[in-house]
Parts: sequence; C-alpha cells; structure tokens
Amino acid sequence: MNVLLVCDVPWVRNQVRAALSGAADIVEITDPYDAEEVATSDGGDLAIVDMQVGSMGGMAITRALKSVSPEFGPIILLLDRRADTFIAKRAAADAWLLKPFSAQELRAAIESVLPVGADR
Repeated sequence: MNVLLVCDVPWVRNQVRAALSGAADIVEITDPYDAEEVATSDGGDLAIVDMQVGSMGGMAITRALKSVSPEFGPIILLLDRRADTFIAKRAAADAWLLKPFSAQELRAAIESVLPVGADR
C-alpha cells in the first residue's frame, strides 16, 4: 500500500509511521503546495492529511488532491477537534480521525475506505 502523508508536525508523522510500520510505503510531504505534484507523479492508494499544514488547511488540501485525478485513492483527514468533522464532510474527505489517535483507530479508518482485497 502506498500512502501519501501530508503533515508538517513531527509527532503526528511519527504516530502514522508507527501505526503503519511494515504495512505501507509512506511518502511524507511537509509543504502542502507539493501535495498535488507528488500525487500526480507518484499516485497513491490513500492520502492521510493533517487538518492544518503550514498555511494551508486540510479542506483545501483534500479538495486539491481530489481535483488531481478521479482515480486518486481515498483521503483521511486528521482533525484537531470534534467540531472539525463539519469541515471534513464539506471537503468530501472519505474518513477522518480526531488527534491523537491510536494505531488501531488509524488502521480501522484505512480499512473502512479501501476496497476489500486491496493490497495492504
């Protein structure tokens, strides 16, 4: 499984890496303006996007990634507060998690958006 992780916060990146250790190839992007280019060139089975990356919000990043290609995989937003679920829905994120999250919660979110039998 190829995962595009858009996040500039080290502890969140560490948490995602630990949760997916050995189960995914992770491409980490800390500059949100690079996300579209990387998604176009490298593709991905899934994107995990932090709610706030640099000066760009998770909603804008999610919409930009979805505009790249209809074939681009699902997007999971990592939310800062419960009220952000409204933004996640408006951005058309496929799933979302409230930070901090457990490895089990992240894996469950991934399983909920990837097709059964997908390469994991």
